[in-house]
Amino acid sequence: MVMAQSLFITLKNTRPDCQIDVLAPAWTLSLLERMPEVNKAIVMPLPRGKFGLMERIRLGLSLRSENYDQAILLPNSWKSAIPSFFANIPVRTGYIGECRWGLLNDARKLDKNRLTMTVQRFVALGLPVDAPMPIECPKPALTISNDKQQRVIEKFKLAPSAAASAPGSPAAYTPIKILALCPGAEYGPAKRWPIEYYAEVAKHKLDQGWQVWLFGSEKDKTDSEQINKATLGLCTDFTGRTSLAEAVDLMSLANTVVSNDSGLMHVAAALDKKIIAIYGSSDPGFTPPLNDKAEIISLNLECAPCFKRDCPLGHSHCLTGITPERVLESITLTQSGRK
Repeated sequence: MVMAQSLFITLKNTRPDCQIDVLAPAWTLSLLERMPEVNKAIVMPLPRGKFGLMERIRLGLSLRSENYDQAILLPNSWKSAIPSFFANIPVRTGYIGECRWGLLNDARKLDKNRLTMTVQRFVALGLPVDAPMPIECPKPALTISNDKQQRVIEKFKLAPSAAASAPGSPAAYTPIKILALCPGAEYGPAKRWPIEYYAEVAKHKLDQGWQVWLFGSEKDKTDSEQINKATLGLCTDFTGRTSLAEAVDLMSLANTVVSNDSGLMHVAAALDKKIIAIYGSSDPGFTPPLNDKAEIISLNLECAPCFKRDCPLGHSHCLTGITPERVLESITLTQSGRK
């Protein structure tokens, strides 16, 4: 969803008067609310993976009254094209995917050699089929208000020194640096930098007077608890305690983010944060953080990227070979402006 914002920005740049409504899962609505290009979000009532033919048909029929001019389909599945077909949307754009010829009438063939990045593939769908790609795709940019920041500061009873990182905070507060750690990755262990390495980074920055905040979903609680235990409980652990909206607003207060290749990494990029992005089994050329301040750390081993959930060789050297010292050096250089 974060990378989809590059498509929304492209549409607004090329067609300033267009109104963009987005059909998406309910949990993504907090991201869409922070994208000024989006007019309205429509909740997809079906969970991921459920076919639900009749539900998709009824959804499409319910959208007919909106009189949309075009539907742009980012998923490549056959079922994802059903609602726009039954909504009678005259132009239905998407990649051929699962033989969707009948459901799409602006069916594009994906040239993976030309469009090597996910964001490029999204942006291309917003352009005429023969249009040249921009030299650089627009970068996602989530908008954060002072009110939303203040709300999470108050809800989680953050120290005044932490609040000083928020724009508009009283000048009497002493600013303190905040390091956000995102140790999770939904895809699997082959994308997760070792927990003990995260703990070493956390301890070092705490010793330097930084605050360290931990982010993640309910599934990441055990890992975050181990990191916090190693620091004698000195981290602030938001893992599993926030909504996605709250996590976004809290992360907007951070100075630097260290993250695996994950959704939170892309959120941090869209917040224009200084990011240290750690890549193991995935390809930093395919889904990089779309942010000029990001530093990607990847060892580029011969066996990587393998795109596996678990290391097929059983050693995960692509991750264990990235030392805490290297990440700490990157944080220092990033903060000094030398990166």
